[in-house]
Amino acid sequence: MQTKLTMYELIKSCDDDHQWREKKDIESALQISRSSLPPDKERLVSLDVFRGLTVALMILVDDVGGILPSINHSPWDGVTLADFVMPSFLFIVGVSLAFAYKNLSCRFAATRKALIRSLKLLLLGLFLQGGFIHGLNNLTYGIDVEKIRFMGILQRIAIAYLVVALCEIWLKGNHNVSSELSMIKKYRFHWVVAFVITTIYLSLLYGLYVPDWEYQISTEDQGSTLTTFLNLKVKCGVRGHTGPGCNAVGMLDRMFLGIQHLYRKPVYARTKQCSINSPINGPLPPDAPSWCQAPFDPEGLLSSLMAIVTCLVGLHYGHIIIHFKDHKKRLNQWILRSFCLLMLGLALNLFGMHLNKPLYTLSYMCVTSGASGFLLSAIYLMVDVYGYKRASLVLEWMGIHALPIYVLIACNLVFLIIHGFYWKKPINNLLHLIGIGK
Repeated sequence: MQTKLTMYELIKSCDDDHQWREKKDIESALQISRSSLPPDKERLVSLDVFRGLTVALMILVDDVGGILPSINHSPWDGVTLADFVMPSFLFIVGVSLAFAYKNLSCRFAATRKALIRSLKLLLLGLFLQGGFIHGLNNLTYGIDVEKIRFMGILQRIAIAYLVVALCEIWLKGNHNVSSELSMIKKYRFHWVVAFVITTIYLSLLYGLYVPDWEYQISTEDQGSTLTTFLNLKVKCGVRGHTGPGCNAVGMLDRMFLGIQHLYRKPVYARTKQCSINSPINGPLPPDAPSWCQAPFDPEGLLSSLMAIVTCLVGLHYGHIIIHFKDHKKRLNQWILRSFCLLMLGLALNLFGMHLNKPLYTLSYMCVTSGASGFLLSAIYLMVDVYGYKRASLVLEWMGIHALPIYVLIACNLVFLIIHGFYWKKPINNLLHLIGIGK
């Protein structure tokens, strides 16, 4: 009884007397603590610019990717411009977390705040990407809970944010940092976590046996209101396969999430096996494999493990900002690490571990993290070192307001609201007049 009272008093003391504070609340994992950075003269404007650039790229590839397949998501193996957006967000989340949890007076309060913020982001993701909103050309809303999509972009960021925040809160050493070696020593348990997560991911991806499986599709007969259901069987019986139909990532999602809760428009529908118009969507070829119409979630459970590692890499870049104040030293360390990550990823790809966003392979994580590090270095050099801030004001503003922009524009809420006002018939709306939607 005395022990319980003591623990209660400790937590209460954290809440009442030593309440943990940041310089500003973190709005979300997409916009984590711009103001948690040091005072304005030390604040990294480059981080806001980088975040804003990522938001702009996301809007670009979402709106133009269907017209220009070269910048749209790769149908399976390989990477395009669109495939760098999600890892960049996760990388920025990691960098920002280094500032958000720089000074802690109470770990319990910090943990509670991290849990609450992650939960809010998770619920927002379920609302925006769970199927409740039916798309730009549909004014209806609502979702059958038996078919709600559990995972998504914001859900993945919420998971990565929570895990990395807990690492920063509870697994940070007390050593003083005076060199690169001492910094590694201070955060050594972060690297242990990254190694364990990567090992688990690789073991499951290449070690799990994937049996045959089946799924159901519905079709409507022309000239009839009848809906028929067709069961399709996918033959696998393999281990370590990384193709679209028989990989461990999809198997675990079907097992734990349920196939009815997965994304129904997977990118592999644009592969040559599944589309005669590849790399864009098109009719199925006559000899299309049975998995072409199967659901697959690009933000699944197993692939989210490597997303956490991307966030941990970004956290390490943030630690460099905190512990080293010299511009040259920061840039040298960033560039060295980015080069090593990029070379490692390309080497892994060369030896058979393909760059693949849907599976979030180790090679993909390394290449995208290295590219994010190089881009951060370039923006930092231009904005924070040389002071060319005026040219990046728009991107800085977008970075500061990343979450509202994502919700309103990238998730089409603004367009849906405009679409909701029409003259006599839904087709007579402003969006249709300017050529947006159908």
